[in-house]
Amino acid sequence: GGVFVMLGRFIVTLKDIPRSMRLIFEQLYAIGVQSLPLILVIAIFVGAVSAWQAAYQFKFIGAPLRYLGQAVGKAVVIELAPVLSALVFAGRVGAGIAAELGTMRVTEQIDALDSMGINPMRYLVMPRVLACLIMVPMLVVFSNFVAILGGLAVAVIGVDVSTETFLEGFKSSFKITDFINGLVKAAMFGLVIGLVGCYEGFNTKGGAQGVGLATTTSVVISSVMILILNFVFAIMLFRI
Repeated sequence: GGVFVMLGRFIVTLKDIPRSMRLIFEQLYAIGVQSLPLILVIAIFVGAVSAWQAAYQFKFIGAPLRYLGQAVGKAVVIELAPVLSALVFAGRVGAGIAAELGTMRVTEQIDALDSMGINPMRYLVMPRVLACLIMVPMLVVFSNFVAILGGLAVAVIGVDVSTETFLEGFKSSFKITDFINGLVKAAMFGLVIGLVGCYEGFNTKGGAQGVGLATTTSVVISSVMILILNFVFAIMLFRI
């Protein structure tokens, strides 16, 4: 309930975006750009292991390896890149938001903003949540590209599938709707990560121990909600 209340207050503060552009760009850089190296490393190995495991399964059931590009492309674009990127993002960014705002709460910095007439929702929450909402889909775009390259490298080097065969299979199975639906999922994951991190930070109590608890709770709740939402979106967006 508290998270939904914060969501409503966040939506109200969106009218203040023009006067908060500096804060938003600072968070876009801190949350998104600085997460890029970690996301790209994760994406390389996501694509690599998906190609290797798909080749293993193909060999087990006797399927031809020319379909490897199709299998890797579908798995990465629809599922692996959005979900795993969001989970890594929750661990890095969600925890950081909760720790930062939690420290500000227990040291009464948020109360000081209130006393100076500065709306903490506009100054602290809105830039962070909006940055998460924008940057997670953008990171997923990079993750898709790098993961496919990782899968291609494994296919060519380790499975003896030619570059042309792999890319032809990927192109034949690629649908723009799958790509867009993956970005929709990523945007919702980003919204959840930002809201949960801010909520836990704003409601921190008990000094340093409370900050640690808020950080842990933020990561756990965000990760669980990502997996639950992923199942819901799978039913809604990818009908059998």
